[in-house]
Amino acid sequence: MRGFLVRLVITALGLWVADAVLIGIGFDSTAALIVSALLLGVVNAVIRPIIFILTLPLTVLTLGLFILIVNGISLALVAALVPGFHIAGLWSATIGAIIVGLTSWAASTFIGGSGRIERMKRVEVTGRRIDG
Repeated sequence: MRGFLVRLVITALGLWVADAVLIGIGFDSTAALIVSALLLGVVNAVIRPIIFILTLPLTVLTLGLFILIVNGISLALVAALVPGFHIAGLWSATIGAIIVGLTSWAASTFIGGSGRIERMKRVEVTGRRIDG
């Protein structure tokens, strides 16, 4: 449960950053931001794989770049379902999805699967040579 809440906060942080950076994305309230983060997790888990499979030939043809558009479609779908969340168009949704993804990736590097903050430890090995 703790990991779920941490991921929800990370997604909400990414949406907030996208709102602050982009002109085409806006929230009317904090409640709309939190509901959007929750619904984005559900859409990414349930609907995004279906969209991905349906657009797989186009994704292969564009060498994977169409996945960015699929992420934008997912974010635009969330904006259509949440009343206080507004997106100007598909390009704003796609750039917003990139910002949310980068923010989530950066925050997730410090968060483990259980939701705890993890530190990277330096490991020293003596007595072995790598250069052969």
